[in-house]
Amino acid sequence: MTFENSSRILRIVPREKAFYFFTSIGNYTGSNAVSLKEFMERINAVNVKSLEFHLSRGDFEKWTAEVLEDKWLANEISRILRSGLTGEALRNQLYLTVSRRFKRLTNPSSTRF
Repeated sequence: MTFENSSRILRIVPREKAFYFFTSIGNYTGSNAVSLKEFMERINAVNVKSLEFHLSRGDFEKWTAEVLEDKWLANEISRILRSGLTGEALRNQLYLTVSRRFKRLTNPSSTRF
């Protein structure tokens, strides 16, 4: 991955492209994320029902692929969906996956991903 790709994925997106967390249709949690860093932070802060809701709908995959332009992370999130995790196990796996990706993008000398 080039530095250019990393900086695009790590950028702050406009408010209208932010990820807005809901627990169900019409039930906004009050949390949103305008960057991969904020997304990572919100995973540990929002109600786990919000994570389950968005994961089951493919919202996380779509946002990371289309808005952040990170197809790799979208594919990893798809794997989490297929694993069938729920509750805190889901939160922990999602956070681990996103935080590892964030670290890899912010520390390009790391070759783990």
